[in-house]
Amino acid sequence: MGRTRIETAFSKARGEHRAVLVTYLMAGDPDLETSYQALCALRDNGADIIELGAPFTDPMADGIAIQKAGLRSLAAGTRLTDVIALAARFRKDDQTTPLILMGYANPVHSMGYVRFAEAAAKAGIDGSILVDLPPEEDAPLREIYAKYDLSVIRLATPTTNEARAAKVAEGASGFIYFVAVTGVTGAGSADPAAIAGQVAMVRKVSGLPVCVGFGVKSGAQAAEMAKIADGVVVGSAFVEKAGDAQASGRFGDAAPAMGRLVRELRSAVDSVHKA
Repeated sequence: MGRTRIETAFSKARGEHRAVLVTYLMAGDPDLETSYQALCALRDNGADIIELGAPFTDPMADGIAIQKAGLRSLAAGTRLTDVIALAARFRKDDQTTPLILMGYANPVHSMGYVRFAEAAAKAGIDGSILVDLPPEEDAPLREIYAKYDLSVIRLATPTTNEARAAKVAEGASGFIYFVAVTGVTGAGSADPAAIAGQVAMVRKVSGLPVCVGFGVKSGAQAAEMAKIADGVVVGSAFVEKAGDAQASGRFGDAAPAMGRLVRELRSAVDSVHKA
């Protein structure tokens, strides 16, 4: 069902004349049980699609908030197989919400593409965003993903021109993740006016929905991005809630705090009527 779940989420949003809300959390931060409760809170409070972060020792695309989240997860002993098991647990009670594994290529390569794809599909994961695996190098992964109906979701950036957008789109499915700022996750504040033209170009060239992330933390920012994109991605603001819970020792605070943030974001995104 991998690609079908993603396509259904976008189709539903289009029918309701709104953008899709994509949320992110780091699996295993601060522990796997808290992550499960957070997954349910994100879903129950309005997330359309959830990106499930897999911790990695060298997260070069991530800012300080997600770097710290990854370190907390690794310190708790989280492995890629644990992330997959977390998805499987969530999928037992939810056959609808798309789950996207987001991380880096090394753990997937180490596990083995075939083994990973088989386990991911069985667990109900719908695709992946491997931020350091460019289209020139992911053909073996794409070939295997096609057998398991998994989406290869790619990144575009403010420096992506039309020729590069065509390459990014080649073999991609699900949606294109447009990085709104040059830099790492959680860094700076995105300017919708500055990227609106490129978002439209990437949508036209790829034929896929375009979701904008990086630098989106508040409801007001999410609403502005919803005006130009098919979906809005928020990540660092959620992992900060897990960090606060870990610092206070009250892990149970993480899921309710994330739920409140989802409601704020969803209300903001829904306030933008899309033709």
